[in-house]
Amino acid sequence: MTEVLGPWLIAATLIVPLLFLAACLSGGLRAQALALQWLAPVPALIAAILAIAGGPFAVESPALRMSLRLDLPGGLLLAVASLLWIVVGAATFSGEGRGVSERFAISWLLTMTGSLGVFIAADLLTFYLVYALVSIPAYELIVRDGAPSSTRAGGVYMAFTILGEALLLMAFALLAAGEPNGSLRIGDVMAALLTSPWRDGAIALVIAGFGMKMALAPLNGWMPLTYTAAPIPAAAVLSGAAVKAGVIGLIRFLPFAAPMQGWGEALVVIGFVSAFYGVAIGITQQNPKTVLSYSSISQMGVIAAVIGMALASGDVSAPPKVAFYAANHVLVKGALFLAVAVAAATDVRRNRWPLVLTGVLALSLAGLPFTGGALAKLAVKGPLGDGIAASLANFSAAGSALLMLHFLMRLARMEPREEAAETPSFIVRFWPAIALGAILIPWLLYPAVGELSESVTFAKLWDGLWPIVIGAALALALRRWGANLPRIPEGDTVVAAEAAFKASFALSGFFESLDARLRQWPAASLALLTIALVLAAMAAYGG
Repeated sequence: MTEVLGPWLIAATLIVPLLFLAACLSGGLRAQALALQWLAPVPALIAAILAIAGGPFAVESPALRMSLRLDLPGGLLLAVASLLWIVVGAATFSGEGRGVSERFAISWLLTMTGSLGVFIAADLLTFYLVYALVSIPAYELIVRDGAPSSTRAGGVYMAFTILGEALLLMAFALLAAGEPNGSLRIGDVMAALLTSPWRDGAIALVIAGFGMKMALAPLNGWMPLTYTAAPIPAAAVLSGAAVKAGVIGLIRFLPFAAPMQGWGEALVVIGFVSAFYGVAIGITQQNPKTVLSYSSISQMGVIAAVIGMALASGDVSAPPKVAFYAANHVLVKGALFLAVAVAAATDVRRNRWPLVLTGVLALSLAGLPFTGGALAKLAVKGPLGDGIAASLANFSAAGSALLMLHFLMRLARMEPREEAAETPSFIVRFWPAIALGAILIPWLLYPAVGELSESVTFAKLWDGLWPIVIGAALALALRRWGANLPRIPEGDTVVAAEAAFKASFALSGFFESLDARLRQWPAASLALLTIALVLAAMAAYGG
């Protein structure tokens, strides 16, 4: 069955969203296409299930010079990404959501196509094309309301996107140059990378390009600005599904076949710095959406650290485990952004059940026992090993618990605001089912990478519980003394760069003013002339 249906479904993963896009451009079909566009990822979901259950499959199109392939890491991420696009798309475009603009709808479909396509692309050209689709059209999703903050966030996002695309273009050029037979298939170029003279340059550019997409520190400032400014549905799919283009990029374009300790250790350092940096800045934030953004930075840092450990040891079994960890993040983070919308549209102070369910979801990111987060933590335990990296990962889990408890406190104090107007009633009605799905679906996927029985031993339960206990103690301290923390603006590194840029203009003005004044003084002019003559003499005798 897989051999027969697989190639058709993997092709339909790209073709069906593009057919919906074509229908949106037709006046007679636009309304129906918008209302039903949430069905576009269904072939991708079915293909992912087949790949997880029955093994990889591929399709080649020599005429289009296109190769598509779906393996276990891609299948795990494609399954949850397509599911998130289906749920959020149904909420956004059905019923009262039919009034969205045509530009937003087209950008939504283009971003969806890219978000699904990165998990199945099997050659450099196809991957680069779909990666651009998941990145560039998302600008319209961010600036939908046209507010100044959204426009600024969109501009920052595009600056980082264009820079990341340029880095990856150079990386792919080096990868292609290292393949002696001229093949552009990812499998071929990666097999040739270990002996390529361009190996180190290609790896550096791959880490920089995809690390920027994952918002690894210090290139993280775009993420909190973007996810805070974007409408809730857009933030849910971008933070959950779209950012995983960076994860699958590192999985596809880093060589795990042989130990590369230098690059692996560098990625581990970058990852853990990002993991703790996201927590440290996140606890200073007040907006729940911003807190979730910094949580994503932290979680992407953990993923990068796990990939780095696998790269350093040459662990070829790690990619599916990393993909499972990232898949759990897709579900949980998408549901948490939708929880912000529910809190904005309802009174969580009176109805505590949504807050309780949100708490279970949030703490699953820290490895709460019996949640998908506990399974995700167990999945990457092997690549992390038993040394300092494993200890840092546990302390990172405690930091995640602290950050998520801070998020819950901010959510509980949240007043109904403008997000309520843009929250479809579908989300409010069905959010409990969405949250339960985010908790339970990882249990259906985990057998593809590990044994479920291993997750319910006393040692594993305690391993998941003690970081949350430490995080809870730190959260109590934060609640008491948190007012003394500095108020770091969202977008931290971007804001600092903007301030430095503006200061450079002020500094240049100062020097121009100083120069103008000096020119008015004869003594200063004589001194400048003397210095110039001395420098000229030194240059003459030195030559």
